[in-house]
Amino acid sequence: MKLFDAYARYYDLLYTDKDYCGEAAFVDRLLRQHGSGGGALLELGCGTGKHAVELARLGWQVVGVDRSEEMVLLANNRNFNSGETIQKAINFQVGDVRTVRVGQQFDSVISLFHVLSYQTTNADLQAEIATAATHLRSGGLFLFDFWYGPAVLTNLPEVRVKRIEDDDLEVTRIAEPQLRTEANQVTVNYHIFLRNRKTSELSEVRESHNMRYLFLPELEMILNSCGFKLLATGSWFSDKPASKDTWYVHAVARKQ
Repeated sequence: MKLFDAYARYYDLLYTDKDYCGEAAFVDRLLRQHGSGGGALLELGCGTGKHAVELARLGWQVVGVDRSEEMVLLANNRNFNSGETIQKAINFQVGDVRTVRVGQQFDSVISLFHVLSYQTTNADLQAEIATAATHLRSGGLFLFDFWYGPAVLTNLPEVRVKRIEDDDLEVTRIAEPQLRTEANQVTVNYHIFLRNRKTSELSEVRESHNMRYLFLPELEMILNSCGFKLLATGSWFSDKPASKDTWYVHAVARKQ
């Protein structure tokens, strides 16, 4: 079972507090600020489809790709219940962001929730960025977010506990990070406890997520090698500039 197939069972519950609607509006605004007037959009790493649905509501025609079959199944179920207009505007499919080719050109490509930081080697980083370039029309935009190196090394990762529940499930997640400066990575070890609230059945899951933090000079070099020009960066979901206090940073690049 792939990592995110198991994660998909409780993913949406863990991120109930995430403002997908606001983030989609933020993405829409950034793309339009840099000259995209809407149109066809490819999302690399679409997860369970919440950003895609919100972007479709804003007028985009969205193709969403994720390597997890379970995530894509949940995304399709969400789309099925979103109304006929949204259904027609979205197509979800299974694919690896490093290698997928959907046979279509797009006005914009996005990759959110740190999907780029899951590409921990230079080859993987370049492969995902090349996927974006392959699918963009000349002058198209690539918008993504990532873990920002100066902030990770200033505000060191620490143990975090998150508890959340709904009518059916209670989830407790303990995140224990390990900083690996020799690789520009953080390995986040998750210990997750699940309790079925109706049957009181207990289960637990252990996962490790390897995340790469990035610095702007290396990122710009890889973007340039794939035919992009870096246009702008800033704190994620904010108008503030990137700084040592912001772990999550967005970037917008244009295909030359």
